[in-house]
Amino acid sequence: MSPEGRGIAGGYRPAVAGGNTFRILHVSTGNVCRSPITERLTRHALSHRLGGPVTGDLIVESAGTWGHEGAPMEANAAAVLADFGADASGFTGRELLDEHVIRADLVLTATRDHRAQVISMGHSAGLRTFTLKEFTRLVRAIDPATLPPLDDGMAERARALVRAAAALRGWLLAPSPDADEVYDPYGAPITFFRSIGDEINQALDPVVTALTGVTAAR
Repeated sequence: MSPEGRGIAGGYRPAVAGGNTFRILHVSTGNVCRSPITERLTRHALSHRLGGPVTGDLIVESAGTWGHEGAPMEANAAAVLADFGADASGFTGRELLDEHVIRADLVLTATRDHRAQVISMGHSAGLRTFTLKEFTRLVRAIDPATLPPLDDGMAERARALVRAAAALRGWLLAPSPDADEVYDPYGAPITFFRSIGDEINQALDPVVTALTGVTAAR
């Protein structure tokens, strides 16, 4: 049986091309630091931009390539989320499985190694798997006027965004190998966790803006 999704809308829904559900999967190593922070900050930002809870057309979840199955989020990661006013409650770590990749419409990884591991699992994941910072760089180059309006549904807009980013990938290269990496804060002091949280939050901002068509309040 496929594991239950832990997205905004709850349980498992298979990804269907052209369907009304879009699933974002955040991937790191242990699924107790970076990917939980990214998952919960994504949910938090989407809810704020849309003025309320996100409905079932968008699901956000996470897993780890060496995931600590059933483990709680690291305490420092939860503290970082509290700094942003995001909800850390109810989180449990997961090991990345084939099912997670199969049903994801967009996979955003912490590092290039994670991206390579996801793609190596197959399931035609290459065109929908990016590092978080890579996807941010590509999204910044996409004219939002070329995306479907939200009236067509957020899932349709999100799929168009992923297709546009994939088309740009070979043209907009990273300025350096490190530019697409979010480094692991596991075992580090809270100050380093907070710097990683800021990094993730900044990378998510243009992505959430592109998805929702709403810029963050300054």
